[in-house]
Amino acid sequence: AWKRMLLFPFLVAIRKKSKVPGVMITQFVEELPAGKSHPDFTRKPIALTIQEGKLAFFKAIITGDPIPTVKWTRNNGEISLTNYRVTCDPSSREHQLQIPNVAVEQADTYKCIAENEYGRAVVTATLNVIESEFQKVQSDFLCLCCHRTDRPRAERKDGDVDERFWELLLSADKKDYEHICAEYGVTDFRWMLKKLNEKKREIEEQQAQYVEYLGNLRHIEIKNNGCAQFEFEMDLKDPNAKIYLYKDGEMVPFSIDCDEKHSLRQIGRKFMFTVNGLSPDDAGLYQVDVEGVNVFSTDFKIPMVDFLVKIEEVKAVEREDAVFECVLSAPLPKISWMGKSVPLEQGEKYDITVSEDMLIHRLVVKDCMKVDNGIYAAVVGIKSCNAWLIVEADNDPKNHGKKAARKTTQAGGSGANVVKIAAEQQAKLQKAKEEKMEALKQQQAEKPEEAPATKVEPQAEKQVDQPFNQWVSITHPDPGVHFTGGLQDVRAIMGQSAEMVCKLSSADCDGVWYKDGKEITSTDDLKITKDGAIHKLMICNCKEEDNGKYRFEADGRKSEAILIVEDPPRMDPDDLAKFSEPVIIKVGQNASFKLSFVGQEPIKVQWYSEGEELLNDTNIKIEKSSSDSSLRLTKCQRKNTGEIKLKLKNEFGTIEAFSKLIVLDKPTNPLGPVEVIEASSSCVEFKWRPPKDDGGSPVSHYNLERQQLGRNTWKKIGNIPAEAHYKDTDVDHGRKYCYRIRAISAEGTSDVYETDDIQAGTKGPPSTPRVVSAFKDCINLTWTPPANTGGTNIVGYNVEKRKKGSSLWSQANPPEEPIKAKQYGVKDVVEGIEYEFRVSAINHSGAGEPSSPSEFVIARDPKMRPNFTDRKMKSFMVVRSGNSARVTINFEASPVPTIIWLKDGMPVPKRVTMSNTDGTSQLLIPSAERSDTGIYTIIVKNMVGQETFSTEIRVTDDPKPPGAVELEQNVPGTLTVSWMPSPDEKRDDRLHYMVAKCDSVKQTWHTVAHCVFNNNFTAVNIMPGREYNFRVYAKNDMGLSEPSESPTWGFTVNMPEPKTCNFDSAPTFTVPLKTHTSPEKYECYMSCAVKGNPIPHVTWYRNNISLNTNINYYITNTCGVCSLLILSVGPKDNGEYKVVAENSLGRTECSTQLAIRGMPYGYDILLCTNNSSLENSNSSLVFLFFSSRMKIFQDVL
Repeated sequence: AWKRMLLFPFLVAIRKKSKVPGVMITQFVEELPAGKSHPDFTRKPIALTIQEGKLAFFKAIITGDPIPTVKWTRNNGEISLTNYRVTCDPSSREHQLQIPNVAVEQADTYKCIAENEYGRAVVTATLNVIESEFQKVQSDFLCLCCHRTDRPRAERKDGDVDERFWELLLSADKKDYEHICAEYGVTDFRWMLKKLNEKKREIEEQQAQYVEYLGNLRHIEIKNNGCAQFEFEMDLKDPNAKIYLYKDGEMVPFSIDCDEKHSLRQIGRKFMFTVNGLSPDDAGLYQVDVEGVNVFSTDFKIPMVDFLVKIEEVKAVEREDAVFECVLSAPLPKISWMGKSVPLEQGEKYDITVSEDMLIHRLVVKDCMKVDNGIYAAVVGIKSCNAWLIVEADNDPKNHGKKAARKTTQAGGSGANVVKIAAEQQAKLQKAKEEKMEALKQQQAEKPEEAPATKVEPQAEKQVDQPFNQWVSITHPDPGVHFTGGLQDVRAIMGQSAEMVCKLSSADCDGVWYKDGKEITSTDDLKITKDGAIHKLMICNCKEEDNGKYRFEADGRKSEAILIVEDPPRMDPDDLAKFSEPVIIKVGQNASFKLSFVGQEPIKVQWYSEGEELLNDTNIKIEKSSSDSSLRLTKCQRKNTGEIKLKLKNEFGTIEAFSKLIVLDKPTNPLGPVEVIEASSSCVEFKWRPPKDDGGSPVSHYNLERQQLGRNTWKKIGNIPAEAHYKDTDVDHGRKYCYRIRAISAEGTSDVYETDDIQAGTKGPPSTPRVVSAFKDCINLTWTPPANTGGTNIVGYNVEKRKKGSSLWSQANPPEEPIKAKQYGVKDVVEGIEYEFRVSAINHSGAGEPSSPSEFVIARDPKMRPNFTDRKMKSFMVVRSGNSARVTINFEASPVPTIIWLKDGMPVPKRVTMSNTDGTSQLLIPSAERSDTGIYTIIVKNMVGQETFSTEIRVTDDPKPPGAVELEQNVPGTLTVSWMPSPDEKRDDRLHYMVAKCDSVKQTWHTVAHCVFNNNFTAVNIMPGREYNFRVYAKNDMGLSEPSESPTWGFTVNMPEPKTCNFDSAPTFTVPLKTHTSPEKYECYMSCAVKGNPIPHVTWYRNNISLNTNINYYITNTCGVCSLLILSVGPKDNGEYKVVAENSLGRTECSTQLAIRGMPYGYDILLCTNNSSLENSNSSLVFLFFSSRMKIFQDVL
């Protein structure tokens, strides 16, 4: 395309987007003629992967007018008619590239090019060829079998290779064949594949007897939770077929219980085997058999690696990086990192790195925040180590109240010298490797006949420790000198320097550099250097002829890369700085911009003004050349002011330059509407908005004129400072005035702005106030502002009231506090009296005329039907016998309603107390009994209507156990359990039974029946040869009873007698009371926790007076949590509160103080009289507590 453009310079190259992804279109003309089009693909050739020897073909459908010519090419090689066939169907415009009998060397990237006179379309497709298995394996393992021709081939038998070798291959992927063959020393791969195919046919025939489908084989691997797992999908012909698990040929028992050592879990057709509690002994070959036929084999290897240096705790400051690092005893390319039990991956938050010797592993937690606090762990096989990351707040006062900047420092890392430790360990490993290699060589030299070419003896293999298996493989040749870092493609800017770098495995080897196949040496522009194993080629002052392919060769190895020298548009910095200076002109003048540049042609030049592209026009002239471009704007107007941008673009890049054009003009007229600050009888003060555009020069003055309404002349006020504000004191009360305002700058005077009429000193009344709502102590009013404000702002309102039959108006709001809103609640009213109201507006000149009076309204509450205000009201509650029961109902009603409580439709007993307050009613049963069970109904009734609510209170206690339990077997495999009913069954209709079973094998109790409402139950799955015991529990809303146990059924087995445990204990407080301070009329909630067996009885005291029967306190005891609630705290509640818990084994108590805020300052008097303790004494104690000094006076009488 570029050659075409060089030959025809009038052509252009415009990139177009195709509807088909991946198609690159270049258009040669700026505008297409009518009815013509550039080439495009409606169907592109797709990537193809095909077996060697098959027919491969690429298909494409191409459009374009005129009909384009189509050409097929490939990246590496030519397309000859002997090996390829190109076809075309003119009717369908379908083009094909056919490759009969495709070969491996024909795998490549193919390109289809369609071109006509208006453009060009290009698309690529990749051909991948799969080698036949014999050739593929032979070529993949050529390096392993290079010594095979030196020894005579021995006749192989099935027993020559470990049977585990075949079992692993049968379940392995083809990509793992090399690793397995290297491990077992097999080098004759053609023979191996032949045998493997035979064994596959045999095993598939055997599996077909029991298995319908077998697939998705996933080999064993260690999971994050510390277990190992492998899985596969399988459909069995017989669901009852037996499945066996073997490890190293020995059967391993497993269960469906996931907590066992070996477990099997089946979900649909998926089978998952799990090995828990991993240890080194768990390594080995695992096999799964179905009815004796092997279906899956997997080899579990645990790396024999330990931590020489473990990760340590890291303390980091916010926005700092935290580093964890460890050193392994053997090299590993990757380990697992965990953060707060979640696997961590390389990304923006975490940076995971490994040293070159693969011994040092690091985890960097970037930009630490408080949420990163937690435990982090490094996991290698079954070994792991963990440490805390503690992120501390940044106490830098500079960052207070704002987000701190990201810190560049790092915290943490091991305290040890990990590099030194890793180097020492590497030396040990290298020495051990050499010793093992030497020992193997000696062993082979002594007994060459015992080392057949197809395998390594297992005894010799076992002598090599597992960490060195990667080294001790007699089939791997010495790689010699090789590249540890190859050349990379480089892009350079013309005139700048470019560098190519590669690294060898040895520092003692030299090499040669080539460019496009020709050897190169050091010159002024080419500098060849060597630093140890690193070889560098520096190309200075890159030129176009430096483009090409560079190669470095050393010891028969080579590495290649391409240097691409780019020539994007560039500008001289001095010219660019001069261009960036703003151009300032006046309206009607011309502006010019010009800038020089360099770069490879063609360069596309575009000029922009405020982001909009400029094209040649009457007042716009753009000139272009190969080295510069200019822009000339004639007869500029103020609207041309803005940013000027020059954009240059070629195939290598884009560059932009910016300048600014400022066109000066007179300011625009000032803006309204005016805001009247004051319009009193003595002055008119107002302000306006400055001009929207000052014309490029600041406003220096404003010129004002005034006209009185009714006159034809304008009075000149003159120039005032550049503040958009004026106060006119020469006004007459009630007159209206109009003003003309002009803005003045260095560039001229603006057009005039004329204000609306402003009246001095008068304002109208607000609207008649409207009564929104009326209560006995408050009447709410609202109104609208006056239509005539006198040309000034309203600063407030006054509200006045008058009783019916009176001629005196009184102000409802304080005189010094005008009402800001247009609504007000008048609270100074007497219940039952009728009132009327009026409102007047206030501005800076004073209060205006009052509005007309409102309608008369009576101060009284509105009538309201009773309504319950609680969103969630309990309709059922269970109370333990002996505890207090309390039901609180909140409501609203007007007038005050009558409240009635009923139990089962009858009046409540006298022992039940009720208390009513404003909006609340409470029912209290101090010590509930079973007879108190029932449905309690509250009726709230007034003259408007009534409302009812019912709640069921069930008083019960722990159930008594059932009677004797008997067992009877009527049907084999089942047992009928029957028992006598619990004594509570008749008194508690919600009582039911629960049955538990224990057999002599599992020896654990588990529940077999819930919610049994009769007195018998049939247990199934009763196994012969086992002993069974049953327990029956009674259960109600309180809990479970003691069990009633059945006699033993079945054979007599000497079971160990269970050890009895005594859980009895004296009461103790696990959570004591806390000191409380509460404001008056607020709720106060106290709580503590007590434990003991038998369950202790809890009593609350205030100043040594029991509160358990006091209806003013709500006391509960739930599962040992004792609480006391005071609904409305008052001065009488001040004092000491004590909780006493006692049972048959002891007594304990806990106390606290309650202080009331809001009591008179200076003293609190607490009189404590204990009649029981002072019965036989003539003394009493009076304590006077002074808040200031807290002194205590005692007077003994």
